[in-house]
Amino acid sequence: MNVPAPIYSDDQAVAHDAVTEMLRDAGVDLDDGVLLPPRDGTPNIMAITGKAGSGKTLLLAELCKSLQSAGVDIVSGDYEGRRRKDRRTLAVLAPTNKAAFVLRMRGVPATTIHRILYTPVYDPEYERIAEWLMGNGEKPDIEDLTDDALVRAQASYESHKSIPAALAAAGLRGSDFITGWKRRDDPLDIGFVDEASMLDEKQVKDLREIFPNLLLFGDPAQLAPVNQSGKMVFETLQPEQVLNLSRIHRQDADNPILDLAHALADPSLDFDGFEKMVEDISRTDDRVVLGQRVEVDLMARSPVLVWRNATRIRLINAFRAVHGAPEDSLLEGEPLVCDGLELPLKHRKKRLDLEARGLIKGAQVVYLGPGRKPGFSRLHVIGAEEPQVSAASIVKIEKPDLEEPFIPFAARMGATFLHGAAVTIHKAQGSQWDAVQVFAPDLYAAARMGRTEAGQPLWKRLAYVAITRASTRLHWVVRNRLSKPTGPLRIDDLKAAPAAPLELAAQAEA
Repeated sequence: MNVPAPIYSDDQAVAHDAVTEMLRDAGVDLDDGVLLPPRDGTPNIMAITGKAGSGKTLLLAELCKSLQSAGVDIVSGDYEGRRRKDRRTLAVLAPTNKAAFVLRMRGVPATTIHRILYTPVYDPEYERIAEWLMGNGEKPDIEDLTDDALVRAQASYESHKSIPAALAAAGLRGSDFITGWKRRDDPLDIGFVDEASMLDEKQVKDLREIFPNLLLFGDPAQLAPVNQSGKMVFETLQPEQVLNLSRIHRQDADNPILDLAHALADPSLDFDGFEKMVEDISRTDDRVVLGQRVEVDLMARSPVLVWRNATRIRLINAFRAVHGAPEDSLLEGEPLVCDGLELPLKHRKKRLDLEARGLIKGAQVVYLGPGRKPGFSRLHVIGAEEPQVSAASIVKIEKPDLEEPFIPFAARMGATFLHGAAVTIHKAQGSQWDAVQVFAPDLYAAARMGRTEAGQPLWKRLAYVAITRASTRLHWVVRNRLSKPTGPLRIDDLKAAPAAPLELAAQAEA
């Protein structure tokens, strides 16, 4: 069944035409479906901005479809295919696993920026399978794989467009077909970047070096990256390079969460007036809840969003206490956030392995239990295509009024984690959850301090980002209280798959 083409608003149509013209200058004619070989020339960069509900993601998805229909190949983080001089490619990127996962759930083949900076090196034998799946070769005859296994791989690829997932469906592990990872040396072609408000200066520099044709999508009402002087990448471009979508679309017009987010643009609205607005809406629409306490059951899968670090630490410790978590270990089902990798330079390959599986700074994971070796953890990486891994871990539990975190267990080196039952609103950018709890007393504190950012009251920018993280239900929590859990933490709701070990072979030698 053919899906009808979307009807663009006037501002979307203008943006679509401007992008089409940019691509035509680069040798990709979407109107006539003509692709010319890439050529050297002036790099092209453009940004499409707009608040939540303005249709940025719809436009991104439709442009992606048009490029694929014209014959442009998708480059993902798992496999690139053979290079040809006349080949035109597109990579759709996001700053975090969670943001990329949100796009993939909408049918857009997205990967993380970090994943595209490094490319996998495939075993030549299994590379033949990848080329066949992508339509670039004949069906291979692999000694260790049956025809049934190849049929399973083909069915998986047709559904998910993921080479590693297809090879896993054939019974192979990543260590069977990926022999290593390398930093990308050669430039790519066309890059679409979602959640570009999160980009820092180094990421923008890396992207501009890789993509001669770069299109950024982002929300200027969000919070600027930390240590960026309150500026976003859009502000570094010329006015003619930035197209703003101002209309809120019909499908979002009856969304009380977005109504609240856009109400924050009213300069006369103060905190008390906004909270009264939340209360009024909550009486007539169950998609907005005026919470008298933090619901602990929700914290296991979607963190409470706070402004102050001290609030985050207190809520985390309250969450662990109400679940009876011991101080010297984690319970299965506790949420964690990756805080980076602690590996010496000589273990660069292991670092790439961990990062390739989604364990990059800011990744959200669920603890599944201890690994087979001391210091190893079995983890479910939220938003990763192959979510379950086993990795050397260093877990830090921060305590109120203590400068140094408590470490219940740790490997000598590996991925480091903080608890994920609560996160700051800054760290939540790029993520989205069905239900989100916003800790309003923190925003009230920001309002009383009178702080501003980029000419806006800070509490309004914080509230806007926090509110727009909720896709279905918003809980505006007004009291510093915590509910009791309705049951123990669980992991049976997570995708069942064997954990792929990411072992540090040299750990024992360190």
